[in-house]
Amino acid sequence: MPSSNYTDENIRTLEGVQHVRMRPGMYIGRLGNGNNPGDGIYVLLKEIIDNSIDEFAMGFGKEVRIDIQMNDVTVRDFGRGIPLDSVVKAVSILNTGGKFDDKVFKKSVGLNGVGTKAVNALSEAFYVCSYREGECSWARFERGELKDSGKQAASGEKDGTLVTFTPDSMMFGEYAYNMDYVETMVKNYSYLKKGLTLTLNGTSYKSENGLLDLVNENLLSDEPLYPPIHLEGEDIEIVLSHCNAYGENISSFVNGQNTRDGGTHLAAYREAIAKTLKEFFKKNYDPSDCRQGVVGAISIQIQEPNFEGQTKTKLGSNYMWEKQIHEESGALKTDIGPTIRSYVNEFVAKNLDNYLHIHKEIVPVIEDKIKSSQQEREEISGIQKKTRERNKRTNVYNRKLRDCRFHYNDKVTEKTQENIENSSIFITEGDSASGTITKARNANFQAVFSLRGKPINCYKEGRKKVAENEELNLLISALGVEDDLENLRYNNIIVATDADDDGMHIRMLVLTFFMKYYPDLIRRGHVHILQTPLFRVRNKKENRYCYSPDEKEKAVKALKTGVEITRFKGLGEISSEEFVHFIGPDMRLDLVKLAEEESIADIMSFYMGDNTLERQNFIRANLRSEEELEDVNI
Repeated sequence: MPSSNYTDENIRTLEGVQHVRMRPGMYIGRLGNGNNPGDGIYVLLKEIIDNSIDEFAMGFGKEVRIDIQMNDVTVRDFGRGIPLDSVVKAVSILNTGGKFDDKVFKKSVGLNGVGTKAVNALSEAFYVCSYREGECSWARFERGELKDSGKQAASGEKDGTLVTFTPDSMMFGEYAYNMDYVETMVKNYSYLKKGLTLTLNGTSYKSENGLLDLVNENLLSDEPLYPPIHLEGEDIEIVLSHCNAYGENISSFVNGQNTRDGGTHLAAYREAIAKTLKEFFKKNYDPSDCRQGVVGAISIQIQEPNFEGQTKTKLGSNYMWEKQIHEESGALKTDIGPTIRSYVNEFVAKNLDNYLHIHKEIVPVIEDKIKSSQQEREEISGIQKKTRERNKRTNVYNRKLRDCRFHYNDKVTEKTQENIENSSIFITEGDSASGTITKARNANFQAVFSLRGKPINCYKEGRKKVAENEELNLLISALGVEDDLENLRYNNIIVATDADDDGMHIRMLVLTFFMKYYPDLIRRGHVHILQTPLFRVRNKKENRYCYSPDEKEKAVKALKTGVEITRFKGLGEISSEEFVHFIGPDMRLDLVKLAEEESIADIMSFYMGDNTLERQNFIRANLRSEEELEDVNI
């Protein structure tokens, strides 16, 4: 029987930043170790930089200096500085800050008074110093607790704010900043804030052409069909082009924040592109054909944005601005601006239409691209429909997909934010492996899709051949992306294959399919590779699971006597009782990444094209033999 002793002693009040440390996910999303660009240590860095960016947006300070040495982070801006008597409370008391006053901060990223406090609470060391008119006020914290503070003269120092912090290893474990992720973050800030110089570890980044530089330098890995269209308005900036690739590659931003999960502004832009092109050509083209191969970006500035979650990766606002106003009678009314949808649609409709009338040379290029996409889509759609109908009649779908409770008869159940973020589908091969994962999974939000043998090599086959393939058609249906990626049924697509030659080949075939036809799933961070242990090292007292020969050697030395070593060559060799540890909260996932400047065509050609000498040399240099894996060096 559960305890019924519910008394006054059970009621607790968490003071200051204690709640942040107890529930960090509410404030920074996930913790992580730095392997994923969405991990918490990057959120901490972004929160501090955001404050400096907001100063620049208000017209103060033209440079932000960022220095990262090991795990120590320093950010120095040259804005107005925090008011000297408010330094301590501005970085330690939740829901305190100047951004609640829109006369001081307008169109800011951080408006909830939480960001810097979360950084303070989740850092083992945190130091802040504000410089104003020859004086400075400073404070030093450890894990959110004030240790020392003071005020003194600071002659010769320019106004602004200095923050130094070290993320807490008690919270994040063994972590490290991936400087490629940090560099991408800093570059994005420079593209969005023309005239601002951001200096990262001594290297400066500054953009003269805003989003146009972003698209030209990072997104156009394949040759565009026409020079990118660059349009700017008071609170909006867009870039648009097409290339001969599948999917859409559109970056989106709000008030300088990279909204990698999109939101209302990206949905409005996608709608506006299709609507404007259809009206310009006076033909009822399918929206997906208008957007096939689109490369571009959108940035908007709105007042008091409403983001879904503290990590601010998806915009939930419907209006450009929304205010509560007290009338003279004392009554409270809501004054709202235009909807984001109408604002974006009107801007794109007017300015893109004007651009096309002026630059008539690109008009036939765009229409040829739309017609080509339409022809292919109609041909493929018919084939896929026949394949799906055949599969339904034979009930193949139900045998291949073990869905989760999060999806039941395609109606979402238990739709909590946690289940949405954790919703996952494991793509594996063979009855043994899929059976193991099915028994070990959390059926609330983890699904399993079983491949039969090796899927076809999409790099070497045309779209028609792929559409006729039963395995890939069923996978598309399971993911829910037949018509639009916005209908994706799972947040995490996890490729789980054996750690042998066949397993690696199947992994590459699946990834090639995603890279060629659904690259946005990779760009948006949905595709992962499951790490499973290569070895189990145990004695009579302890089991240790090792993911590399180095880990195995350390485990053998630690356990010392009576050691038994098992080499796992297939997922089916691991019992479901053991496997549950490898797909639980501490599951090890490798994010499949595409560097923005990398060409998908070049990547697929290297890995899946003809067996070139270059690839042979790469394999010889990087592949460990089975003998090396089996060898124990003590």
